Amino acid sequence: MTQSTEYARLVEQVCDTLVRAGSTFSEDKIRAYERAIEAERNPRARWVLETILENARVAARDRSPLCDDTGIPHLLLEIGAERSISGAALEAVRQGVREGLQALPGRPMAIMGDDWQRIDQSGGLDPDPAGLDPAPLLICPSPDPHRLRLHILMFGGGPAIRGKTYRVFHRHSQAVVKDEIVKWATEAVEQLGCSPCTLTIGIGRSHYEAASLMLQAQAFGNHDVQSEAEQEITRRVNKSNIGALGLRGDVSVLSTFLRIGPQRASGVRVVCLRPSCCFEPRHAWTEL
Repeated sequence: MTQSTEYARLVEQVCDTLVRAGSTFSEDKIRAYERAIEAERNPRARWVLETILENARVAARDRSPLCDDTGIPHLLLEIGAERSISGAALEAVRQGVREGLQALPGRPMAIMGDDWQRIDQSGGLDPDPAGLDPAPLLICPSPDPHRLRLHILMFGGGPAIRGKTYRVFHRHSQAVVKDEIVKWATEAVEQLGCSPCTLTIGIGRSHYEAASLMLQAQAFGNHDVQSEAEQEITRRVNKSNIGALGLRGDVSVLSTFLRIGPQRASGVRVVCLRPSCCFEPRHAWTEL
């Protein structure tokens, strides 16, 4: 295979992965919605859950966006010890993202101009969906030495507005950290509106590490496999009776994806919480 052919293949592969991320529910997420529909006793909230799931099936069939806020691409690259990636391949990934945003299509959201013009939006809106640069690439080691896997996650604006990254004084107690997470999550889910949520949480030694762990929690989380701590957080937030779209009900949170990294000997744990909305995590991966 020639270098140009390999480049074109990678671009097409990444483009398809981004479209899948923005237009499909994973199988475990479909099952989570089916369980939620069965458990929900409020007829209005149950109708919302059924409608979201039907929307997802139509979006997957038509390869169309799950939501009008099509999201900002966040990329995570898993690299095994026996694999590597070239600069040319990374450029193919970036081009694949651009073509994927056009194919989905992504909503034009990129602001043009210099640094400060982008802050105050005086540079104007780029009409091309491909103008939306992805967030910085996160690289993490894979337990499989032969794996080179690209994850694409599409992050909407609502969860970013309601998310929180802050320190928690743990007082040598797991319960203190869990209580703070449940408090943050309950407030965030109620304010977000587009529930049920999947809570995605990272706990690390710095704001950067906690946010990176939160992204990994999204990429590697599974609605069918929940730890005892994840189940506890979900159960406690669901007692708030917020319900789908805030209509009150039994299911405010589908699942919790929690990833805990190394910790330092101190009185502080840094927690990053994203109340991923009813369509998130919008996630797909491909082997490069």
